[in-house]
Amino acid sequence: MVEGKVVVVTGAGGGIGRDIALAMAAHGAKVVVNDIGAALDGVGGSAGPAQQVVDEIRAAGGQAVPNTDSVADAASAARIVQCAIDSFGRIDAVVNNAGILRDRFFHKMSVDEWDSVLKVHLYGAYYVSRAAATYFKEQESGALVHMTSTSGLIGNFGQANYAAAKLGIVALSKSIALDMQKFKVRSNCIAPFAWSRMIGAIPTDTDEQRARVDKIKQMTPAKVAPLAVYLASDAAAAVNGQIFSVRNNEISLISQPRPVRSIHRSEGWTPQSIAEHAMPAMRASFFDLDRSADVFSWDPV
Repeated sequence: MVEGKVVVVTGAGGGIGRDIALAMAAHGAKVVVNDIGAALDGVGGSAGPAQQVVDEIRAAGGQAVPNTDSVADAASAARIVQCAIDSFGRIDAVVNNAGILRDRFFHKMSVDEWDSVLKVHLYGAYYVSRAAATYFKEQESGALVHMTSTSGLIGNFGQANYAAAKLGIVALSKSIALDMQKFKVRSNCIAPFAWSRMIGAIPTDTDEQRARVDKIKQMTPAKVAPLAVYLASDAAAAVNGQIFSVRNNEISLISQPRPVRSIHRSEGWTPQSIAEHAMPAMRASFFDLDRSADVFSWDPV
C-alpha cells in the first residue's frame, strides 16, 4: 500500500505509534521513527524506545531510522522532517501521533499543565505538518494523518488541556485539507480506541472499573494501524478533511459539526422569548445529541 514512500511517525516508540510504524514498514514504507523516550507526562528522555522499533523494522527486512527530536519546538520539529530528507531523499506522509498527559480537574489545572499538553499535541501537529508542507507543495503530493480523541470530540473528565488540544487538531486538519488540496495534499484525523500507556492509569479500584479496563485491553494498538497506512497511501487520494474512529475491528466515520435544528422568529429574539420558546423546542435535540454521543463517550483515548 505504501511501497517506496517515506513516512514520519511521531511518538512511535510505543503504543499506537509503534504499531503504525511497524505496519508502515511492513507495507513497504521507509520510516522515520520519532520518539523522545519520555515518561507519560513528557518528563525525561531516552533514545531507547525509537531505536528498539527501528531494530524491529530492520529485523523484519524493512528500512527505518530513529529520531529523538521533540515535536514541541518548531526548530526541533523541522529536524524530524529533515531527518527523512537526509536519510531517504524525500517525505511522503506524516503521522502526528506524539502525545503526553497532564490530567487534572479544570479548577485545579495549572498553567504549566495546560501549556505543556497543548505544546506537544496541538503545536506539535502544527510544527511537524508545517515543516513537511513545503516539500508536499513542491512535489504536489503528501498525506497528513493526525491523532485526535473522543476526549476532544465529545469530552471527558479531568482532561480540559488534552481535549482542547485534540479538538484543535481536528480544526487544524480541516484547514490544512482546504488550504492544500489544490496541491494534492490530504489531511485526515483518527480517533483511536486502544489500550496503551496513555490510558493505563485508569483506576481499577472496583469490579466495574476492572471490567471496563479488561474490555479496553481487547482493543490493541495494532487495530488502529491499518487505517493509518491506508490514509497515507495513494488509495486514499479522494479522502480529505475527514475524521475516523477505530474501535477494535470497527471503523466509523465521525460527522462534521452542523446545525441540527433551527428556529426563526420574525420579530427577533429576547432573552425571555428564547427561554420560553426556543429552548423548549430544542430540548428534544439536546437529548438526541446526548444519545448519539453515548456510542463514543466511553473510554476516550
